[in-house]
Amino acid sequence: MKKMIIAIVKGYQWLISPLLGNNCRYYPTCSSYMIQAIERFGVLKGVWMGLKRLGRCHPFHEGGIDPVPEKDDHKH
Repeated sequence: MKKMIIAIVKGYQWLISPLLGNNCRYYPTCSSYMIQAIERFGVLKGVWMGLKRLGRCHPFHEGGIDPVPEKDDHKH
């Protein structure tokens, strides 16, 4: 399941993201963040963290550097 979800996000990165332009307000990009979160925390928690990040990625939010937390740093 993990590999399938990551493949979908990578497909977005290769096929759709280039058409939309460089609009992410964060570093790493939201799609890279989701992949890292899935790899570090598993599918359910990683996708949830990625979706929360996407919810903050809009013109009214400052953005900036927002790395995926280390496994033991993440609040439950």
